[in-house]
Amino acid sequence: MPDARGISLRAMLPNAITAAALCSGLTGIRFAIEGQWAFAILAVLLAGILDGIDGRIARLLNAQSRFGAELDSLADSLSFGMAPAIILYMWSLQDLRNFGWFAALAFAICCALRLARFNAQIDVDEQPHKSAGFLTGVPAPVGACLAFMPFYLWTATGIEQFRDPILLSVWLTLIAMLLISNMATLSWLAIRPRRGIRLGLIAFTGIGFAALILEPWWSLTVISAGYLLLMPYALVKYGSIKRRRAREQEHRTGSVDAAQTDA
Repeated sequence: MPDARGISLRAMLPNAITAAALCSGLTGIRFAIEGQWAFAILAVLLAGILDGIDGRIARLLNAQSRFGAELDSLADSLSFGMAPAIILYMWSLQDLRNFGWFAALAFAICCALRLARFNAQIDVDEQPHKSAGFLTGVPAPVGACLAFMPFYLWTATGIEQFRDPILLSVWLTLIAMLLISNMATLSWLAIRPRRGIRLGLIAFTGIGFAALILEPWWSLTVISAGYLLLMPYALVKYGSIKRRRAREQEHRTGSVDAAQTDA
């Protein structure tokens, strides 16, 4: 029989945070309509922060559900696919008219495809990237953060070339391709700092937070560039893990064959 009490507060909290993230992302579109570009970008970035919180709270409270996973993906598609596409189109891409709109569409569609692929793999047991602590392709919130990189530079430097619609179209298309790529990318599970540097890392995090407050656009530029620079490292590290697993599998196969031969 169904539970007459309905959904519990424990299960409702992560979904409420997901709804808040969705509202934040869509509010970014309203700011863009009003020409308040900085607030539009920050609203989407706030949605990214909330998106990172809801899943962790769900796991902490043991409140994961298929409903929550579906809601999260739908919210991500709107907040990190549609909202950035519309904001960047209104900020710069509309000067190219149809070609600029195609670039915005490509980003929004690739974000939706990335999330659909993620949902399709939820119940798949064999996921080489996930089992090694990596993600497949660039996550949707990170993709939105990277897509805004020309805006960060434009705001920080005042150089109009960063607002050039042709360059932005190329950049947005490249980020769209990273969203649906099959390459291994870093996740929190793959980052395990050594014990000896953890105190320094805490101090660095505090300084980074202060930098975000004092120089937000330069800080976001550095964070975005740092993520892009770490992508080759992720490929090398995953390749090393993949080769080690292949050797271990060969060793196990050889041991089984030897045992069967002796038998």
